[in-house]
Amino acid sequence: MNNKNHLTEGLVTKKLISLTIPMVFGMLSMVVFNLVDTFFVSRLGTEELAAMSFTFPAIMFIMSIALGFGIATSSVVSNAIGRGDHHQVQRLTTDSLIISFFIVVVFAVLGLLSMDPLFRLFGASGQTLILVKQYMFIWYLGVAFVVIPMVGNNAIRACGDTLFPSLIMIISMLVNLVLDPLLIFGLCGFPRLELKGAAIATVIARGVALVLSLLTLHFKEKLIDFAIPSFGELIDSVKQIFYIGIPSAVSRLLIPITLAVIMRFVAGFGYAAVAAFGVSVKIEMFVSILIMALATALIPFVGQNWGAKKYDRVKEAVKKANIFSLWWGLVTFIVLLALAVPLGKLFGKDAQVAKHITWYLWIIPISYGLRGCAFLTVSVFNAMNKPLLSIGLNLVRMFLLYIPLALIGSRLAGLAGLFVGLCLANILAGTISITIGKLSLKEKHG
Repeated sequence: MNNKNHLTEGLVTKKLISLTIPMVFGMLSMVVFNLVDTFFVSRLGTEELAAMSFTFPAIMFIMSIALGFGIATSSVVSNAIGRGDHHQVQRLTTDSLIISFFIVVVFAVLGLLSMDPLFRLFGASGQTLILVKQYMFIWYLGVAFVVIPMVGNNAIRACGDTLFPSLIMIISMLVNLVLDPLLIFGLCGFPRLELKGAAIATVIARGVALVLSLLTLHFKEKLIDFAIPSFGELIDSVKQIFYIGIPSAVSRLLIPITLAVIMRFVAGFGYAAVAAFGVSVKIEMFVSILIMALATALIPFVGQNWGAKKYDRVKEAVKKANIFSLWWGLVTFIVLLALAVPLGKLFGKDAQVAKHITWYLWIIPISYGLRGCAFLTVSVFNAMNKPLLSIGLNLVRMFLLYIPLALIGSRLAGLAGLFVGLCLANILAGTISITIGKLSLKEKHG
């Protein structure tokens, strides 16, 4: 196994940086992956771009399940590493892959059977609905290629290795970058498949990630156990994985559910607003890369130190991560304030789309610092084996803050008011998360 519990020793800041930097490049590649799709599809027209935007809630639903069990895998495996239980590390990794695969396949089948009513509910109709179903049919068929690499990469990160998962993500992005223009526009002898081509390119790129992830798990990290477990071992794995996996998956699912509701609000302002909202969310993902990478890096760090009962290191890591998020949010706000107009013109072929993107990027980034603190706190609680606190924070954030404030804002001041409501929700959510996080760690220290 090598000495994988190295996160329990050394300078906290240095360890967090060494974990976060490779994750930044890996996550950057995935955001570029999505932005590349969005850019090429935007060249097809507003209707195609709107159709892709309507797919976000459904895709995020499946991705959230995978992410939930990926987080559970990282948490339970890193805790086992901290305790020095190497056999259980292998057992938990293997069982996490199997469990996650079967769960997500079930949801993918349900998705295939419910495409028409589901996307009508989101607000899609006519030709746009046809385009949405064409894209999602292909995406659902390739769902295994999405899930396994996500769970597998989290197991690798639990060992303190964030480099290889990032390399896998970068390679997947490059495959998509090459295939997108070929399949969307029919270049170099390929058929012109338009939106369907974007879906096929995505599935193939994820398939490459699947192969590379499994190879790394088996040959480099030796985390896959081919031995048939005893009934007791299997039950123990299921209990540990589900204890964090189910609340974490439900917690992650709150995001696409909330997004679907917000998308419904946005749809009331027309397809240009939907297209702009979809683009803006992807730009937001891009600028949030560093905080998301730090949140991901905190899980193995906190998990190993929590398992080793080194609570002072956990407290120090959380404090420094929150301070960094607040400073990074300020810098991001200033940069986007200056770039909002050119970004709107770049991704908005239609003048109305460009205008909505600009307004989004002028308003929402004010809250990015505290929004980042909310994400960091959720990751920390999952790593500490406190998934109920994580889901509680997300429930408050989504249903008591995001949806009500977005609705009130839209009623008072239209689409711009909706953006203001989301901004206020981020600020309140971050403040609440920091407060609860401090109280939880203070309680642990007595």
